[in-house]
Amino acid sequence: MPKLPDVRAGSQPPPARIPPGPGQESVWDYPRPPRVEAVPERLRVLVDGVTLAETTRGLRVLETAGPPVYYFPPEDVRLDLLAPSQHGTVCEWKGTASYWSIKTQDRTIDNVAWAYPSPLPGYEAIRDHLAFYAGRVDEAWVGDKKASPQPGRFYGGWVTSKIVGPFKGVSGSAGW
Repeated sequence: MPKLPDVRAGSQPPPARIPPGPGQESVWDYPRPPRVEAVPERLRVLVDGVTLAETTRGLRVLETAGPPVYYFPPEDVRLDLLAPSQHGTVCEWKGTASYWSIKTQDRTIDNVAWAYPSPLPGYEAIRDHLAFYAGRVDEAWVGDKKASPQPGRFYGGWVTSKIVGPFKGVSGSAGW
């Protein structure tokens, strides 16, 4: 097991690592800095019954303590349904992210997806690929597994039965 990170003031140490079962991965075995890898399963995102994104050419970013973040090539996303947002964030590993919102007949979902138009070295594979918050869309799928959102409001990992935690994002995990 990798050495657990130092705990920052105001946060708690991570709970005990959950041992992975057959066919599962532990997020505590994911690397830091993060790794980018191809996804063999089909990925899908649905909003209001419309397939917003679907690919068999997806990538995932794996980082210690976080569920995988899935990235879709822009050619496999309904970009006609998205509009750029003014929101932005910075990742110490991947660089500056730009965000996208969606407007359907029934609703607007702000900052539903993000992308790295100029990623830092080592993350060029995800250039312009879009990642979606599982908690802001109606359905997010990895193969035949429906994903749920990573705990908390900041991170964008997708939780399926194929991974075990504990997951960064729960209360008290800021220093993990």
